[in-house]
Amino acid sequence: MAAGRDSRQGAIAITGGARGIGAALSLELARRGFTVGCLTRGARVPEGAPAGMIGVECDVSDDASLHRAVDELAKRAGGLVGLINNAGIHNEGPSETIAMADFDQLMAINTRAVFVGCRAAFPHLKASGGTIVNIGSFFDKLAVPGNVAYCASKAAVGAITRCLAAEWAKHGIIVLDVAPGYVETDFNREFMQNDKIQAWLKRRVPLGRAATLDEIARLVGMLFSEAIPYLSGDTIYIDGGHGHVL
Repeated sequence: MAAGRDSRQGAIAITGGARGIGAALSLELARRGFTVGCLTRGARVPEGAPAGMIGVECDVSDDASLHRAVDELAKRAGGLVGLINNAGIHNEGPSETIAMADFDQLMAINTRAVFVGCRAAFPHLKASGGTIVNIGSFFDKLAVPGNVAYCASKAAVGAITRCLAAEWAKHGIIVLDVAPGYVETDFNREFMQNDKIQAWLKRRVPLGRAATLDEIARLVGMLFSEAIPYLSGDTIYIDGGHGHVL
């Protein structure tokens, strides 16, 4: 058993846990001995998932679907010990022309679904505590042209995290926001390995590269394995120092 691991019976729910960062999180937590539930469309689990990983059908843009998925996972796993709000989308374009329907969709998935997911998990965590990790972005503190919706959505994730951490501390619930910088995934690998992008990363990021999926997953895995009660409400940046460079 991993040091500091929550010993209660139950699972960690991960929205969007079958692909990209979510898949890396699912596999890392399973490696650490946690029961993992992937809340995804099609009830998918990541490639190479161990036999004990649970897939649950979920559409995070639908409040009722998200509540049903969390309740179903808790029932199948005998309880809930944590939640990772990982599912998200990204779009960009000039602020003066962005379609409000696109703005609303991004906010619904990146922000509203985070709050709804936390509320869905609350009754299951209330009795004996647990950990919630929201996946934000270092864009929450940057001025990024063409990214007003995305930046606003991730700044809101930080605010939700702080408020819920303060409100739910009395129930022993830890709430954290992990905010990655640029991360190389299966989805963006070709783009990230472009010579121009590589040169830009070397100039702009102190470490000279994007983060790996393993680095993000190990940080989140540590937060669940150690479960330090006094570490709550914080946004933890993992961006290679990028957000601190002028």
